Amino acid sequence: MDIKTVVKDFMETADQTVPHVLKRLAHLLGTQLIDRRLEIPQQFGSGYCIGFVFNEHLRMLISNYELNEDVLVQNPDVDKAKRMIFFKFQNIFSRAETSSTHKYTIPSVLIGTSRINTDDVIAIHTNSATINIEVDADYLNGLFIASQESSVLKGLLQNKRPLLFEQIMYPSLQKIVDEIISEPANETFKLFFLRIKAEELICRLLMELENRDEKQLHALNIYDIQAVYRVKQQILEHLETPPVIKELALGAHMSPTKLKRLFRQIFGDSIFSYYQEFRMQEAALLLSAEKLSVSAVGYRMGFTNLSHFSRIFKAHIGMNPKHYALNGPK
Repeated sequence: MDIKTVVKDFMETADQTVPHVLKRLAHLLGTQLIDRRLEIPQQFGSGYCIGFVFNEHLRMLISNYELNEDVLVQNPDVDKAKRMIFFKFQNIFSRAETSSTHKYTIPSVLIGTSRINTDDVIAIHTNSATINIEVDADYLNGLFIASQESSVLKGLLQNKRPLLFEQIMYPSLQKIVDEIISEPANETFKLFFLRIKAEELICRLLMELENRDEKQLHALNIYDIQAVYRVKQQILEHLETPPVIKELALGAHMSPTKLKRLFRQIFGDSIFSYYQEFRMQEAALLLSAEKLSVSAVGYRMGFTNLSHFSRIFKAHIGMNPKHYALNGPK
């Protein structure tokens, strides 16, 4: 076998490890991929996008860019005959985490079935800071023995209905994400290393989903999802005001019972508990980053009784606000 054949075989193999949607985006922007990486041309914006096809069952796309205008690109990787489960890690890059709108960019993961993710057009938005992992449900089912007691895990792996879950990122997940982004693995081991890390992320997330106590899952439609996320946004924009379920339900055009049920199903928590958690996270940020006094933070977060504020803060953060202000997070 001569050297030209060896090089040709290598190039064809390497090309098979690049997602087709990334090739199309590069073509659309008039640029070339180098080591599966697309650098956004200056005239279109800044940043990069890099993709990996690990095998026929698992692929990953890392995006960290800003575009001057939205771009639409056909996604030939979508195969509606396959039952793909997607994991979308959002706000996981430092520029997103340090945004001035902190409470809207807390790192989280969207987990959904292919019936949610069936659009064959990907909107390449003006801002993107995500890692997208797609895995075939049948392949995933073969990696472990799924519990029959968890309706959430069972519903996701069966992938027969449109389902969506969101999980807030915790430190051990963020550590794996950071390794995916920055670990200097050479080309010999890169695909092997990144596949293991992608599957580790998926495994840890499935372990979290198994702990959710939903007894019955309800199929979702795009209108219900949008309504629930508007409610979430409204809660986060008004952390100083406790949510009133009837008012939120009225704005969402659904009954209070349905809103509470779908909110818990997606976020794994009740509306008030979710609100209280983010309220205390915002209070912690004001104490540590903006150096406000305990009383100023308590009043800004809507508390009239500072003793009550201290009790709630300690229950969520693990220490009282005065100690947190002096020493910062553990």
